[in-house]
Amino acid sequence: MSAFRKLKALALGHNTDMDHTAAQLQAAAVPLSDAPCRGCADPCDEGHDEYPKFDVDMETEMLGSVKPYARQIVISTGKTDWVREVTDARGTLAAYVDELSSASRPPKDKDSPKKPKDQPAAPAPASNGNNASANGVPHVHGLFDSDNLQKNKRVTILNGSHRTVCDDADKETVLVFPDYKVVTEVARSHEGAEHLWTHAVSPSVGLHAVPAGETEVRSWIIPYSCVILLCSHKRRDNRCAIAAPKLEHSLTLALEREGWEVHTQLDDPSMHGPPLESLPGSADEQHAAVLAQLKAAHADHAEHKRALILFCSHIGGHKYAGNVIINTPRGVSVWYGRVTPHEVDAIVRETIIGGKILPQLLRGGLNLSYPGHKSLNDW
Repeated sequence: MSAFRKLKALALGHNTDMDHTAAQLQAAAVPLSDAPCRGCADPCDEGHDEYPKFDVDMETEMLGSVKPYARQIVISTGKTDWVREVTDARGTLAAYVDELSSASRPPKDKDSPKKPKDQPAAPAPASNGNNASANGVPHVHGLFDSDNLQKNKRVTILNGSHRTVCDDADKETVLVFPDYKVVTEVARSHEGAEHLWTHAVSPSVGLHAVPAGETEVRSWIIPYSCVILLCSHKRRDNRCAIAAPKLEHSLTLALEREGWEVHTQLDDPSMHGPPLESLPGSADEQHAAVLAQLKAAHADHAEHKRALILFCSHIGGHKYAGNVIINTPRGVSVWYGRVTPHEVDAIVRETIIGGKILPQLLRGGLNLSYPGHKSLNDW
């Protein structure tokens, strides 16, 4: 299988040269780490958890394997596994939101030729004015920004392992990225999905906007310095279900060694202050207050560094298990693949604490291009 994939990668023109990948990312102003992603010997001499033998694609290119998206939501279910397609489960908030999300996207052109499933995206032409992103740096496939939510209207919908914090068990608690919000009092109904969509998720809602007008939902800044999502979706792929618990254990140990507090269930955000809907002042003043709360939650400014680790439903790329998404208050989402417990120490040290990307593990992400800064943690 490995030899077959290697030949396939060569035939499809995949880039497997890490020096080239690092050069691409550096040109796109992505803060990079030059540390090895595995700090232990092979075989491991430090007692890290081991996966049982399962097949992981180690040959084809991971960078660019993240589909474009504007926002991502994670819905409370209290579970670690779900039906194969969570948005097809009738009567769930995931299904109701998917209806609204589908309606907001332009129809597909039925006459356009379909791209073969395994064909990589066409490589970008030589750097020129048409090849630059909005911030003037070369575009890298798989990296996206949230400067213009209207440009890319796709919302990715995940179920999460967190339980609702609402008193009414029929109302869900939803995390929204890159806004870094937790939204509560979301009824599990068409009407509840519409409230969530209108006030927090729709591409027409500005980044970090405070819901305007009467609304049944309530929102807060997520009261953690980072939120780590681990795909555990067994009904999609057993490799993720095997990897996620071991990664959770390793991440918890590594973060606690660095003095962080780690939670696997969401704190009730109302314990940390009033909802954003109660912020006084003009829209500009409210926006400034939201940014101040985000900055206060960031690890470099938080009085107590806390991380939330959740299991989530299928995020794509299960052939690259384990799959990890790291979200921070600055709106950064880092998608890593092929992660084992052996890479966790480097992820915590270099990415979560240091704000730098390990190119060997990168699948893509949101707001990773940061011109003029040496760390994604800079504010």
